[in-house]
Amino acid sequence: MAKDSRPKSAAVRKEKKGPTSGSGGQGRRKLAGKGPTPKAEDRVYHKAYRQKQLAERADAKRAAQQPRVRGSGRGADDVVAGRNAVVEALAEQVPSVEMRVATDIEYDGRVREALQRCAEQGIRVKEVGRRQLDSFTGDAVHQGVALVLEPYEYADPHDLLRDELERAQKGHVAHPPLFVACDSITDPRNLGAILRAAAAFGASGVVVPERRSAGMTATAWKTSAGAAARVPVAQAKNLTQMLKDAQEQGYFVAGLDGGGDASLPGLKLADEPLVLVVGSEGKGLSRLVSETCDTIVSIPIAGSTESLNASMAVGISLYEISTLREGGRQ
Repeated sequence: MAKDSRPKSAAVRKEKKGPTSGSGGQGRRKLAGKGPTPKAEDRVYHKAYRQKQLAERADAKRAAQQPRVRGSGRGADDVVAGRNAVVEALAEQVPSVEMRVATDIEYDGRVREALQRCAEQGIRVKEVGRRQLDSFTGDAVHQGVALVLEPYEYADPHDLLRDELERAQKGHVAHPPLFVACDSITDPRNLGAILRAAAAFGASGVVVPERRSAGMTATAWKTSAGAAARVPVAQAKNLTQMLKDAQEQGYFVAGLDGGGDASLPGLKLADEPLVLVVGSEGKGLSRLVSETCDTIVSIPIAGSTESLNASMAVGISLYEISTLREGGRQ
């Protein structure tokens, strides 16, 4: 048999055990996109992953229970922070749940006054660490003291208007019911001033929308000068629908606007069950609310003045209505 004349280099080589030169690319597809090894807390089978989940849930629960802080950008004034602000809120007897004081606080006249008022009003006092107070107040400038406000309980507008109308029909009150409805009043100081005017001139209550409206915050309580404790505030889900319901019950709805078809002096509806609607100083009454009103009333003012502040317009109107009602009884 003829001898194989091929060179040895051409001979078929047996495969070597273990990796050969260039074998690192054979598993490239399997390794592509996997990146570095994940941290222990990111591996679902690791105990650190479970601990991380529990910590996140605890943080979310604390955040949900965290009161919103006055001046912190969170929204409503559920917490008043700072020595002067706390003393002022307590002086106005804003309904409060608790006052929190830093354990290392330096006592001065304001802190002592706040503690005395808490004792007189039956408000509990709790000492907490400064870091805990920082977290609780959203890092506001609390000066070692913060006041937790009690959530305001709004009345139901339908029930409030109906009950007042029934009282008037039974002769339990001297005049027909008179309410003030706020359309797009977003400044709590305006709401507080409106409450003060309502209390001064015998209004039965104030109605605010549920959304895009000022609510009963510490600022509103303070501006009302205690009137918020005497005049009920109702919250309507839909102000336009609430006004229509009031009309069905027997109320007349009068909107305040500079270009009204009726003048405030000598208002003919003064002796009727009445809902007086006021809009914001800039935009006035919204279109749907304006269309719902039975009449639009204007207040005569000097030509050099463009408009009146909402609370001022309410105060003038309520005074005129009160005067007309008293004059009608004589």
